[in-house]
Amino acid sequence: MSELALFFGIALIGYLLGSRFSSTLQEIKLFQSIQTIAVIILIFSMGLRVGINKEVTSQLGTIGIYAFIITLVVMFFSVLFVYFTRRLMGIDRYGLMKNERATPQRGELKAGLEEEQGGQKIDRMMIVILITIAFGIFGGFLLSKRIVLYYVEIDFVLGLVIMFGLSILLFFIGLDLGIDGTVVENFKKVGLRVLAIPLAIIAGTLVGAFFCGIFFRIISVKETLAVGAGFGWYSLSPALIIKEGFIIAGAISFLHNVMREVLAIFIIPFVAKYIGYVECCALPGSSAMDICLPIIIRATSENTAIYSFITGIVLSAVVPILIPLIL
Repeated sequence: MSELALFFGIALIGYLLGSRFSSTLQEIKLFQSIQTIAVIILIFSMGLRVGINKEVTSQLGTIGIYAFIITLVVMFFSVLFVYFTRRLMGIDRYGLMKNERATPQRGELKAGLEEEQGGQKIDRMMIVILITIAFGIFGGFLLSKRIVLYYVEIDFVLGLVIMFGLSILLFFIGLDLGIDGTVVENFKKVGLRVLAIPLAIIAGTLVGAFFCGIFFRIISVKETLAVGAGFGWYSLSPALIIKEGFIIAGAISFLHNVMREVLAIFIIPFVAKYIGYVECCALPGSSAMDICLPIIIRATSENTAIYSFITGIVLSAVVPILIPLIL
């Protein structure tokens, strides 16, 4: 929870600075490049951390397949629930209320521009991300054979790199949103209804996990629900599950949450293009507020940032509550 407060505070500081000095900062053109570099560093570091972890590279076969199935199912149901929730709330596929369509919004204009350009910007970035994470995982796998005695130290260093990169990234995201100056206005227009999106994701995830628990008897329905309730937080949820004595479910939880975050990176552009902007927030779970936030913004618009950030906050907050409650 302390990390959650840290990330929120850093983004808030960036936002306040951006709002205060927006006219001056608008002339600086490096923010997008800095965000892109930060994303690449984060993705590579995450790939390294996955590749050097024996729990991931050695847990193949039944556990790995089951984790993959759970991931696909809960992501599908999460997107489905958000889609119907968005429609019921009167939000269009660009994340805008119907009464906002009279005046073209930045997100809508961006979507039209990307359609004219064939989405080339997103495709190029996703190719870079794909190559980056592949190199990271492969490099981590090769490195794991040489650092048996120093795994803990290297994993700790990679954790610090990710933490530092996230701090820089969130600061500049907050700064960019402050310069843009539409976040508060959008939040006022949407209001507390923005909370309906993470609640829909929670419901969709648990429904998907429930069906997996019924049809695949590797672990119990209760354990499968606990796995789904990790919402992509692979550093906390497996520990909570193993703490209760469910070792196999803990291993599945770790793989599932890693897969949810990684697969979301690749699927976000397709969901944004063919389904809707807000639905992208359902894919990564808790990382919608940090690692996947700039990817969601890049694939959608700044209008989606408030949904993505609040989604990550809510999902992260309920993980340490839901898992013990379920188990």
